[in-house]
Amino acid sequence: MTQKYTKENANDVVFNLEYNSERQHLIIPEYGRHLQKLIDQATEIVDDVDRNKAAKYIIQVMGSLNPHLRDVPDFQHKLWDQLFIMSDFRLNVDSPYPIPSREVLQLKPDILNYPQNFPKYRFYGNNIKYMIDVANKWDEGELKNALVKVIANHMKKSYLSWNKDTVKDDVIFEHLYELSGGKINLTQSSEELLNTTDLMRTNKRVSNKIMPAGQPKIAPNKSAKNQKTPIHKNQNRKPI
Repeated sequence: MTQKYTKENANDVVFNLEYNSERQHLIIPEYGRHLQKLIDQATEIVDDVDRNKAAKYIIQVMGSLNPHLRDVPDFQHKLWDQLFIMSDFRLNVDSPYPIPSREVLQLKPDILNYPQNFPKYRFYGNNIKYMIDVANKWDEGELKNALVKVIANHMKKSYLSWNKDTVKDDVIFEHLYELSGGKINLTQSSEELLNTTDLMRTNKRVSNKIMPAGQPKIAPNKSAKNQKTPIHKNQNRKPI
């Protein structure tokens, strides 16, 4: 005889609810709580064979959750590392890769020293100064002359991008002489740089590629606005 269904008490159901704030903290939340529970169950398996078999099944489930990473090199290595991390390094299984340690995971990267450069002509940037330093180390020849010419043209282009006006080549040559420490002297040469108009056109074309193109505004048609709506011949007709 089947037992009669008894309706549950609503207060008991609400009392037994489990909130995420009361649950255990997820180490890698991207995999969800069910996978975390599987890993916790695998760590409690006593038999070594069954524990290794469970770990391999969990790796397959983790790989199916990230199908876009299957072609990434060392993807399996990443999954095994995440498996040990999610088990809080308590899972004792045979891994095909070196097992990570808690100390390595807690290591902090070295502090990155940012260059504190305060150039005199900031509109040229630090890369120009690096290029000039490289040119100073080169031997005299055609390659160095070509590099110096490229640097001078780039300096003129950078100058025009910040100062929307014409600039003479003598000014660029003086700045180049100063930034190179007097090693590159083009003040007395007859070298001519690129035309200002061409450089300004190049800067404008580059800026248009960088800036996102907005929606074009549709100007109202003045002729259509001023034009009166034609009156139909039967518009003023009285009803019968």
